[in-house]
Amino acid sequence: MGARESWRDADAPTALGGSRARVLALLQESDRPLSVSELAEQVTLHPNTVRFHLDGLVEAGTVERTVEDRDQPGRPRTLYSARPDSARAGQRSYRLLAEILASFVAAETPQPAQAATRAGRAWGRYLAERPAPFQRVDADSASAQLVATLDDIGFAPESVTAGRRRRILLHHCPFREAAEQHRDVVCAIHLGLMQGVLSEIDAPLTADRLDPFVEPSLCVAHLAAGGARPAGGRKRRGTSR
Repeated sequence: MGARESWRDADAPTALGGSRARVLALLQESDRPLSVSELAEQVTLHPNTVRFHLDGLVEAGTVERTVEDRDQPGRPRTLYSARPDSARAGQRSYRLLAEILASFVAAETPQPAQAATRAGRAWGRYLAERPAPFQRVDADSASAQLVATLDDIGFAPESVTAGRRRRILLHHCPFREAAEQHRDVVCAIHLGLMQGVLSEIDAPLTADRLDPFVEPSLCVAHLAAGGARPAGGRKRRGTSR
């Protein structure tokens, strides 16, 4: 990777500048809502500057604006308070975390792809929506549920069936940057994820193969027959399979 900035997640909340962060910190520490003049005095900024920062914090959803409830004559003040979840504001770097974990598995695990596949299967089983006991799942419904799960994660999947050949076209990879650096690990996790989903719902299918980046923005998963147990033979989540 290049500059430090590239590790930041594009969709994460924008990092706060110094003055705006100070305004937010004062509101988080206060046991009551504060006015513009009170904040301006504490941060030693012009009230218009404080008001500008408050408008940005309100727009970002980290601060609430209310009107003072007063019985005395005079114009009620506009007050500001930090929202309960305002501490979550700030830059995220999950891409860096993914890179750290993927590089560790690749370097320190004797069989990185196998370990990654096992991890993917475990999470696939966890994410799957299991059918009721004794309910049989056919290939079409199993494929549809897998597509729905992949869509929830962000893969932009498209199911393609030609005769007995089933494929899932994946038009977006939410792990793309990590996959480009550590394809053997990240793509193995993805394959295991699909296998885990299909196993957990007792599908008559399994994810047989994943062809990564057959085009710049396309991966192809191949499904094959196999994997189902007799109806009613489903084990509890977390038990040995």
